[in-house]
Amino acid sequence: MFPTLTTAQMARIARHGHVRQVARGAVLVEPGEQTARFFVVTEGHVEIVRPVGAAEDPMAVLRPGQFTGEVNMLSGRRGFARIRAIAPGAVIEVDREVLLTLVQTDSDLGEIFMRAFLLRRVELIARGLGDVVVVGSSHSPGTLRIREFLTRNGHPYASLDLDRDASVQDLLDRFQVGIADVPVVICRDTGVLRNPTNQQIADCLGFNDAIDRSRVRDLVVVGAGPAGLAAAVYGASEGLDVLVLESTAPGGQAGASSRIENYLGFPTGISAQELAARAYNQAEKFGAQLMVGNDTKRLTCDRKPYAVELEDGSPCTGARGDNCHRCRVPETVHREPGAVRGHRRVLRRDIHGVSVVQR
Repeated sequence: MFPTLTTAQMARIARHGHVRQVARGAVLVEPGEQTARFFVVTEGHVEIVRPVGAAEDPMAVLRPGQFTGEVNMLSGRRGFARIRAIAPGAVIEVDREVLLTLVQTDSDLGEIFMRAFLLRRVELIARGLGDVVVVGSSHSPGTLRIREFLTRNGHPYASLDLDRDASVQDLLDRFQVGIADVPVVICRDTGVLRNPTNQQIADCLGFNDAIDRSRVRDLVVVGAGPAGLAAAVYGASEGLDVLVLESTAPGGQAGASSRIENYLGFPTGISAQELAARAYNQAEKFGAQLMVGNDTKRLTCDRKPYAVELEDGSPCTGARGDNCHRCRVPETVHREPGAVRGHRRVLRRDIHGVSVVQR
């Protein structure tokens, strides 16, 4: 998870960033900060800690040649940890956009970064080291929905069960929450959401903060199932500005399967969660963005740019295109969760125009 870069590799990175001297105790990143900077330690030591109330939980110490970051570096979402120098030294600081370019164009560094980012996120999920606590019961449909939403979006969280954990009542008293309010999501140790919707959770955790909803895109994909994620990967890898809209989580209905045995390239099968995560991270690697937690309400193509209106009434996101073609969608699509309600047709065009791909 913490590979050490060679001198030559650090020199290549330094050409795209700048060297920064740091004093002991200097904070490089605060928890909850939108991920925008990447650091490589060249001198001294840097520690990564996770605030837990008034205390801190040590996570790792980085030495010369090691670097910060996990998959939030790809998405631009908020980080979980505080990063600070514990000895005088120096770091190479690189902007996130420059890092994405390095990941895409330098195969050597790209492989190292992607592998480290993915393994670190897996470890965070396994240890429940996130910025959210879910309080509820395993017998509650609402609690199961929230846990599934966080799990399928690859967001680490801690879970407290009302039926088994004796310390839950102290936590409920601290945040002035009653039993009737559960399931409860405690967001970043400050915000308390009572039986929240998926959209409220996404907003509290800043899932979509890095996304400019008013920007006109080259390609808009509705539905982050296997087909939608494939369209995002192909479009973004060709240099298109891609936005994927998803009501729940990457993977679509396929992501809810326990295991997929008939997907091309995986003769021994693969878990649906792993397949969705791989496809999503691959799309992010090429710069595609994913907006989750909000249903798509309406598609319009009577004016340019073509517009996709979201259920919460937020400003439309637009897509470029020379013209707007329509095609029939199978009737079963309209009964699926997250399908565009009230529409029997969707926009479709090749990847050089507007395309809305069903799950």
